[in-house]
Amino acid sequence: MDHSSSVPPTAVRLTRYTKTDQAEILGEGADPFGVADTGLAWLPKNEHFGVRLEGRLVAHTGLLRLPMSVGGAEVEVVGVGGVAVAADVRGRGLARLVMTAALDHARTMGPRHGLLFCRPPLVALYRRLGWRVLDQDVSVEQEEGPVIMPLRTMWTPLHEDADWPPGAVRLLSYPM
Repeated sequence: MDHSSSVPPTAVRLTRYTKTDQAEILGEGADPFGVADTGLAWLPKNEHFGVRLEGRLVAHTGLLRLPMSVGGAEVEVVGVGGVAVAADVRGRGLARLVMTAALDHARTMGPRHGLLFCRPPLVALYRRLGWRVLDQDVSVEQEEGPVIMPLRTMWTPLHEDADWPPGAVRLLSYPM
């Protein structure tokens, strides 16, 4: 008798997250997140959360504290990236599970807002997970200087009274 499906999956903090781990979730493709056409350089995340099913890593979310300027004021955000769920287990709530674990941790990191960048087809998924579209241009650093982020920018409050402040938004680093 198979009991594996009776144990609900849980998200755990990962001590490391390598290219091999990413390939275990997304396969070996050259552009697993579909963002190579942006031409952007990205930062690796330094906090990682994952979900394993029967020993296999099937979902991931990464976090990284980043400096920003919003309306001319310097703030920090928790950048969220590397969100991935293996194709064969999508639709089981694993993105919500791994994102919830990551954001629970993000709330302990200090910044008031979470920030992510995504392809337009993923906006609906992130909205269902409580994220909000930031409907304005966001500049991000690149080797040649600041550029406008071509992907959709979304944010989520990490504390109850954390509304997004008004003004121009600039990520003072490479995107995550």
